[in-house]
Amino acid sequence: MSRLVVVTTGPATSVQDAGRFGAQRYGLTTSGAMDRVSLAMANCLAGNEPFAAAIEIGPFSASFTARHGAVRVALAGAARAADIAGSPLLSNETGLIAEGETLKLGPARNGMFSYLAIEGGIRGERVFGSLSVNARADLGSPFPRPLQDGDVLDVGTAQVAPHERALDTFDAPPAPIRVVMGPQDDEFGVACDVFLGSEWRVSATSDRMGYRLEGPKVVHPGGHNIVSDGAVHGSIQVPGNGQPIVLMADHGTTGGYPKIATVISADLGRFAQMQSGAAIRFKAVSVESAQSEARALAEFIRGLPGRIHAAGGSSLNLVELQRANVAGVAVNAVDTATWQTKTLGEP
Repeated sequence: MSRLVVVTTGPATSVQDAGRFGAQRYGLTTSGAMDRVSLAMANCLAGNEPFAAAIEIGPFSASFTARHGAVRVALAGAARAADIAGSPLLSNETGLIAEGETLKLGPARNGMFSYLAIEGGIRGERVFGSLSVNARADLGSPFPRPLQDGDVLDVGTAQVAPHERALDTFDAPPAPIRVVMGPQDDEFGVACDVFLGSEWRVSATSDRMGYRLEGPKVVHPGGHNIVSDGAVHGSIQVPGNGQPIVLMADHGTTGGYPKIATVISADLGRFAQMQSGAAIRFKAVSVESAQSEARALAEFIRGLPGRIHAAGGSSLNLVELQRANVAGVAVNAVDTATWQTKTLGEP
């Protein structure tokens, strides 16, 4: 077993896995990774199960040092500068932190969260079936709080044979965040058109519990208080000030504000990566469409191992390119024998 020492970190770095399920009726929220797709990508690269526990790194810088053996890591999610002992670590690739070396991560350049998965996983005692940290509820393992400078994580030791890997990815074009309207959209009347037809910006006061949106006021003709009922990850509540709140991973399990819509599960990770001040729009889709997108996302995650290849395997090989002579008849400018034509009459 190796150890990963937290040298420096920001306030939004914690251990997260898929989360806790099956107990929301008892008031226990799911928590878990804000962007489950990026979590799965990092874990698959590291050779773990897709939703194993990893380090969720917020928008700030962080650094980690390997002790008691080498540690192999994989980074996915928000783009940021990263290097191991001065050698760059690319997003969606693995890298080896040798004993005593330090991985340094810069602030997020786009997006909010990156995921650092460790080959062999993170050791901890599951709390209600999960290592995920929920600081408000004092839950999680190995620490029931965000990581702090000096924390030490017990992690898997890297295998002896080097096998750095990369994952083929694609950048999806910007698109509206898709929602299913309801369950209390009938409380809003024409204000639903305001919600769907307006541009919103993510407030700087957002956190893992909820993303507050800033924009035009969404009016409640019938008032903003209802009998508290169940809420889920992605529920969009509208309090009395008319500014929607999208409930995120650490949301409460019930709420007393009307919910105008719910972000579909396939778009939750993309929405979670929206930085403070980012402009977004919403698009209403049917329940059937949301279910179809959820199945497609599950299929994508199941297929991640097939998208992995040796790191550098797709890089340009100059020697092979020269041998291929793709230009046809190759010449050498300093060797006249390769290009000078014979004069008329020469044998």
